[in-house]
Amino acid sequence: MTINEIQEEIVAEFDMFDDWMERYEYIIELGKSLPLIDAKYKLDENLIKGCQSKVWLHADLSGEKIGFTADSDAILTKGIVALLLRVFNHQKPEDILQANTHFIDEIGLKEHLSPTRANGLVSMLKQIKMYALAQQAKA
Repeated sequence: MTINEIQEEIVAEFDMFDDWMERYEYIIELGKSLPLIDAKYKLDENLIKGCQSKVWLHADLSGEKIGFTADSDAILTKGIVALLLRVFNHQKPEDILQANTHFIDEIGLKEHLSPTRANGLVSMLKQIKMYALAQQAKA
């Protein structure tokens, strides 16, 4: 699936919920389904700066696509990173760099987060794009 197709799928899923409490619960459930990150990647160098909670993000290039693994010590943040990985995991670096993350605005995510969590979301997106830029430069 393309990044845009995945984003459209997420928007459709969030449209099914009547209120933000249900959406928060869904995001938390997504976090619970996030595959565990290997303990060897839970290093300070993989911590995302700018997040209130601890968020570890690791990327590996496999073939032409980047595989991400992540974890957080906060359940809501873990769900947010799970959403981002759903969009960007196993995508080509150039597709990640060109992606417009419209789903965030369409589902109203940023406006329903505390300012510190919204900053963390922006920091996670920046780090994903930085990994893509680094992998593209290697290629």
